[in-house]
Amino acid sequence: MAIGEVHLALLLSGPRHGYDIKRAHDAWFPAERPLAFGQVYATLGRLVRDGHAEVVGTQSEGGPERTVYAITGSGRERLLTWLDEPAPPAGTAGEEIIRKTVVALHATTSGADAERVLSGQRAAHLRRMRQLQRRAHEQADGGVDLAVRLADRHALLHLDADLRWLEEAAEALRAQLPSTPPDDQEPQP
Repeated sequence: MAIGEVHLALLLSGPRHGYDIKRAHDAWFPAERPLAFGQVYATLGRLVRDGHAEVVGTQSEGGPERTVYAITGSGRERLLTWLDEPAPPAGTAGEEIIRKTVVALHATTSGADAERVLSGQRAAHLRRMRQLQRRAHEQADGGVDLAVRLADRHALLHLDADLRWLEEAAEALRAQLPSTPPDDQEPQP
């Protein structure tokens, strides 16, 4: 994810301190792992260094003093340029699921480890799909941000496509493995 651009988008509505950016990010992307505070401040530091954001003051609000950031004209341009560039289509060899499968296939001669990798990945995908389906059912009553619902739907469809690919990979693997008789049967001459 282009976290810098997301920070800039969060600053469009007005100056914010890091805690506000983290909270808003986590609300915009509830299916993602929560953003770490260290990542928020490291990203803000890079944005300030590069002239895309600026420090506009501090706030205390009865707690520790917090630095407040605002987007600059250069930051707006960067954000708009990023939004205008299409995201690369999924399905590249750089995706971790593909990398793990290829490594598992090349790292063994029997294919047993590859079967375990595929099976484990399939189980993880099914668990995540069930979570998203439960959340979609809970959200059906309304009150959930359209952007969150759309992001969840994208994730669900992507998981479904990955699951179909995992099934094809498992079938191809089984077709290449030498057939062995069950332990209790003698091989046929």
